[in-house]
Amino acid sequence: MNKNRYIHLILNALIASVWLINGFVCKVLNLVPRHQEIVARILGETHARSLTLAIGGLEICMALWILTGYKSRFNAILQIVVVAAMNLLEFVIAPDLLLWGKFNSLFALLFILVVYFNAFVLNRTTK
Repeated sequence: MNKNRYIHLILNALIASVWLINGFVCKVLNLVPRHQEIVARILGETHARSLTLAIGGLEICMALWILTGYKSRFNAILQIVVVAAMNLLEFVIAPDLLLWGKFNSLFALLFILVVYFNAFVLNRTTK
């Protein structure tokens, strides 16, 4: 297996684990309650738990989709759009609930760059 393919597979697993942990551990199991607080702040308190569960479920689906490799570039574009939109909303509406406050945007940008690099640079050289 060539080196780029190996790195691509490792990054795929790491990226999928980010989605899985955030979806299952933080939202579905509610082990990080501030995720639900952020949802409540942005979408309203009334259905915050249900919406948090739905978002968590979608994040779990994203993790599984990443692991399948199906339409990986479309998947990467969707990840980038979702992470950028989510972090922009959080930055504006709920910065006090973020783990690192407005500094969270830097981590979101780094994640976006890793997703891009994995899908459009490494994946191109591994085929």
